[in-house]
Amino acid sequence: MTTTTSGLSSERGFSLFEALIALFLLAVAMLALAQALYAGLNIATTSTPALVAREKAREAIESVHTARDTHTILWAAIRNAAAPAVCPVGTTGTGGGEFLAGEHDMLAAGPDGLVNTADDDGVEATPGPDNLMGTADDVPLEGYTRQIDICDVDGNPDLRQINVTIRYNANNAFGERRREYRLTTLISRFS
Repeated sequence: MTTTTSGLSSERGFSLFEALIALFLLAVAMLALAQALYAGLNIATTSTPALVAREKAREAIESVHTARDTHTILWAAIRNAAAPAVCPVGTTGTGGGEFLAGEHDMLAAGPDGLVNTADDDGVEATPGPDNLMGTADDVPLEGYTRQIDICDVDGNPDLRQINVTIRYNANNAFGERRREYRLTTLISRFS
């Protein structure tokens, strides 16, 4: 006598436990994908304000170097009007210069071409959709502040440290958050 087994008996389906494990793994993968999407959107929404802050800090440094090179102001005036509240170790704050001390709303450079001086006026702006400055669609920079601290390097009267801090609002998934960008460089009396 020969016994035959049914073709169906060797085929098994998924058990409830295996199906639950598969759903759990799928859920973990979807959460990881959602986290990656959130991180990408967060970077995309904060990249433009961060770029603007970086460029405005660079412009501030360049204006000080240009003023020195063109003799717009004398070396003695490349300081803050009042001594900065905090200078890094190895430097000393000295007043008597042209640059305003402390944090100030970002204004356009005045006639002297230097930012954060007493003659600044108007609002800093970025180009609008036409990518041309000075047209009706320019976008004012709101929520940006700039602080320039100029400190004498101890033991070297021909060298100063310039610290530019730009603070700005950056949007993320949880609303606005205050951020800052700092740029530090040295400037010498000589071009």
